[in-house]
Amino acid sequence: MGLLSPDQRNLLYLQAAARSGIHKSILAALYQVQKKPSLTDGETGLGISPANRITLAQVDTFAAQVHYAANTIRSLTNSLTVEGWKGTELWSSEQGRYTDKFVQAIAAGHTAPSSDPTAALLESSNYQSLLQAYISDLSTDVQALKQPHADIDQTFLALIGQLPSQYLSLPHQREALLELVRLWRKLDTQAAAIASLNLSSTPDERALDAALLQFLPLIGPNYSGYPHQREALLRLVQLWQQLDSREAAIAALPTFMAPDQSLLDPALIALVQHIPASYAGKGEQRNAIVEGFRLWQQVDTRSEALMVLGVNPDIFTRTPPDQAEITNAAIQIDRALLDFIRDVPVLYQGTAPQRDALLHLTQLWRSLDTPEQAIQSLLNDLKRMQTARRDTPESPPRPVAQTLPFPPDRWTPDNLQIYAPIIPHGSFTWAEATRGGMHLPTNQATVDAIVQIAQRAQSVRDRLGRPPSIVRWYTPSSPEAAPLSSHRYSLGDAIVIYCEGLTGNQLYWFLDPWWTGGLGCYTDFPYLCYLDARCDRVRWRQPSGIRTL
Repeated sequence: MGLLSPDQRNLLYLQAAARSGIHKSILAALYQVQKKPSLTDGETGLGISPANRITLAQVDTFAAQVHYAANTIRSLTNSLTVEGWKGTELWSSEQGRYTDKFVQAIAAGHTAPSSDPTAALLESSNYQSLLQAYISDLSTDVQALKQPHADIDQTFLALIGQLPSQYLSLPHQREALLELVRLWRKLDTQAAAIASLNLSSTPDERALDAALLQFLPLIGPNYSGYPHQREALLRLVQLWQQLDSREAAIAALPTFMAPDQSLLDPALIALVQHIPASYAGKGEQRNAIVEGFRLWQQVDTRSEALMVLGVNPDIFTRTPPDQAEITNAAIQIDRALLDFIRDVPVLYQGTAPQRDALLHLTQLWRSLDTPEQAIQSLLNDLKRMQTARRDTPESPPRPVAQTLPFPPDRWTPDNLQIYAPIIPHGSFTWAEATRGGMHLPTNQATVDAIVQIAQRAQSVRDRLGRPPSIVRWYTPSSPEAAPLSSHRYSLGDAIVIYCEGLTGNQLYWFLDPWWTGGLGCYTDFPYLCYLDARCDRVRWRQPSGIRTL
């Protein structure tokens, strides 16, 4: 059984910390310092031993050690609080971490009282080593923060009063408030948090929302700076703003209450996708889209918008009116408007002008009186989308694939089409060659090399009678580039392929008689085969495949 990687261990620390309301870095520090007991999964533990109703079998894996270490530190925190420790004795706001005094208490070890069936025994450890390991792990987590934690408590107290007015009953906001309740009350599950609010195990959303909002006013008067209270509020911020980490939540605190209309984007795009099927050429529908188009193009008048659409606005004001000309213009406008609407999901970048244009379009399309009503209607759409079955009208419509333009006579760095075949009617696309556009060629020589190997790889595909999958293709060179064939990836004329049902050896033996360029396979990676388009016939089979991958 292979040992866990540092990232896998870190994930377990993060999960346990989020569940228990303790500081994650103390778990990493315990692992570094304790290195005991030896566990059945080959790992070493965090110094957790059986106690009370916790048996040896329950703490005999690394995941279990992390789980009960978090519980036991929470138990220690509870005991010290009962003894009279203040929040400032447990947590240093200036340093953004547990106090030296509290780390010393952790190093002294702790046996959970019999009244706490969720915690065990934490063995003692060297205080200085534990403190150093704790600060080292913390510095790694917060290295991106410029101003760590100075006024975090005051920021928390200020934002709590604003939350009810910002609450939109969206599922992620509801989960954020539930997590606040859970961690504030030192509970392990959201079901326990719901029960603590005196609700049934499956409350309706309206009752749950009311109970959560009634809980919020209790935070300010009862906030004492205890670590679990701070972690509860940070967890709230992280989930409310859908952020990646606790540290990202700290960084986001100064702008936590800034209006975030990007929440509406999925609903806006869904509305836009429904318009072509609903469009009946009615005047109010045409007007809604024209106004949305006008704001999108950032032109001042409807006449300017019509001119951008390719229609002379004077047609509609001539005396006497030419009805045939007006009808033809309306048909042309409708065609151009629907083309615009179909392009919106691809063109939309979430900029303020674009969002404002679509919000105004929504208001006019739905015949609503105010922008606020349009926003509320989109929020209602969003709520339905988040819970709808995939086969219902309320679910998000499937994205519509772009219609591919005609390919140019010759590919250049400036005209690549990511979805297009590299060679006419070929099997390999620019997406495969550039890893979905992550590595776009910057000069013509690279483009030509990619086209060359695509032509030759097509012959491999045709002879095999089955499609090979691309594992690696064009990769720009870097200072860390490995020797041997790795440099050919930066030229664009080398690929690594995998073909379902075949081994790398089978591909190698099939290609060897007639492939004129470089050809290789790896004993370390038995399903992969390497090809390049060099002029010389080169063959290799090697165990150190990682050097060319």
